[in-house]
Amino acid sequence: MGCDPQKGSGSRPLPGRGYEDELAEDRDRGGHCGMAGIALAKDAVSCGGAAMLGGAQLNCSHVEPQASPRFCTYSWALHMPAGEQKILEGSFMLPPGAANVAVYQGSDFDSALSDPIVICRGSK
Repeated sequence: MGCDPQKGSGSRPLPGRGYEDELAEDRDRGGHCGMAGIALAKDAVSCGGAAMLGGAQLNCSHVEPQASPRFCTYSWALHMPAGEQKILEGSFMLPPGAANVAVYQGSDFDSALSDPIVICRGSK
């Protein structure tokens, strides 16, 4: 699939057409020229974390029983009482059926500066 200037690229509507027409056509073709189309997948892992009262914890669950084990990495910006910022990074494997697994637990943090970022990949 290549770029066809006669069909437009979503950046500028052709005469007699609006942006909505162009965007709908781009969506049907798989996105803008040179860009991958949208891929939708059901999340197999659900995670949540909190930092308060001097501690931090990140818990994850594998919520799709039919999905394969997931290899995940995380990054989380936390604030320390002395005013410093610490970026936590790590990885873990989560098998199907795992629930409320503490993938990180630590102390000396008084608040989170960001939500935890967790990215998972399935194995085939």
